[in-house]
Amino acid sequence: MKPSTLGKLRAYWLGTVVCMGGFLFGYDSGIVGGVLTLQSFVSSFDYDTRHKTRVNSLAVGLQQLGAFVACFGAWPLTNRLGRRVALMLSSAVFVVGAIIQTVDTHSMGAFYAGRIIAGIGLGAATVVVPTYSSEMTPKELRGQIGSFFQLMYTIGIFTSYWVDYAWQIPIGLQIVPAAFLGLGMLTLKESTRWLTQKGRHEEAWESLKWVRASDAQDIADEMGEIRTGVEIEERETEGFRFKELLEGPNFKRIFTAFAVFTAQQATGATAFAYFGPQYFKLLVGGGDKDLLLTAIFGAIKVAACGTFVLFLSERVGRRQISTAAVVKNILAPDQGNVTSSGIATVALIYLFVIAYNFSWGPLPWPYVSEIFPTRIREPGVAIGVSSQWLFNFVFSLVTPYMIDDLGRGTFTFWGLADATIAIGTFFFLKETKGLSLEEIAHNDYGQAKDFKVVDAEYAERVSAK
Repeated sequence: MKPSTLGKLRAYWLGTVVCMGGFLFGYDSGIVGGVLTLQSFVSSFDYDTRHKTRVNSLAVGLQQLGAFVACFGAWPLTNRLGRRVALMLSSAVFVVGAIIQTVDTHSMGAFYAGRIIAGIGLGAATVVVPTYSSEMTPKELRGQIGSFFQLMYTIGIFTSYWVDYAWQIPIGLQIVPAAFLGLGMLTLKESTRWLTQKGRHEEAWESLKWVRASDAQDIADEMGEIRTGVEIEERETEGFRFKELLEGPNFKRIFTAFAVFTAQQATGATAFAYFGPQYFKLLVGGGDKDLLLTAIFGAIKVAACGTFVLFLSERVGRRQISTAAVVKNILAPDQGNVTSSGIATVALIYLFVIAYNFSWGPLPWPYVSEIFPTRIREPGVAIGVSSQWLFNFVFSLVTPYMIDDLGRGTFTFWGLADATIAIGTFFFLKETKGLSLEEIAHNDYGQAKDFKVVDAEYAERVSAK
């Protein structure tokens, strides 16, 4: 049975609130590259411009490092306190980091500390958001709402590209969406599956009734399916130990999550988001042209991702759409001049970002949140998202040096990586579209199966032992 109109509205509101974490991610990705090019920023912190490459690298990379570390702290936090409280705490930590960055301390050390603290809040949020979103949204909308994260990310980038003036303004504005995330969680219910896992069945039923806006029989059946799925997981993995993540099917899912987010970063799209002005300066020279082209780049991201979320996210399979070719071609511009080859390369970059936002931009978030059973969902998603931040950190750290040392050869590197990713996706990823989380976990990505049958099969396996 399809969700009711009110159920859809509540699911969309839930997606909008929690995916404000994506807006934070995108907004910061967009502002930092532009802020670092502003003379007012250089003057405030009074650093030698000969060190600009190092400053660019650290200012971006340290936040990613904080986010990477936070992924592993977010797992026990959300498991113990629940998804809602974890997201509210994450937003509070991010606000503290944003305030430290905004205050003009004239100290790069303080600015770097603010970046790390904000990264801890952001990293924790990016672990909890896909978990909470996948657990609370109906399977008919899960791909669409899961892709809200990337849509909000692109809107955040687009917004940031138009406010890169007087560096404290764009940095300080981060506080607004962070507060929206934290306060917005007060309007939502705790995760039904988390409550079920904790044995709080009455609260779980109230949570499911609220988010589905119904207490009809099909919702009661869904509640029964959730309870059965959670009970099976708890029985099969009672006394969880970390080494279980390295065993059999669990390891395959962990490796898949890690590989998917690594591939997302290896497309080069995030590096473009952070260092858009620097990339376009490489192609068309300095002045206002690089900032304008970066702003257009952001607008195209929003349009492409919005089209995907609204019209394609639940119509095309996760695996199928992820194989989209996102290979960039290279034409050599003359240094410092706007040439026809430079313009052609800019056009190819815009085509690349359209393909990316139809594939590797939005889909890793719902895909990784879907492939884990309840018992290992928190550590599984945490490890997957940690790879996103790890390679986000690596590529943001090395990109300024790649631009300086390789020039247009940087584009060749990303293009080869994209071709490799497309081939690997086609052969190794499994489809999850249209399946419930329990069907994916207990039926190995198979078609729907009666969970009474699943439970009976489990009993047979236990008795056989």
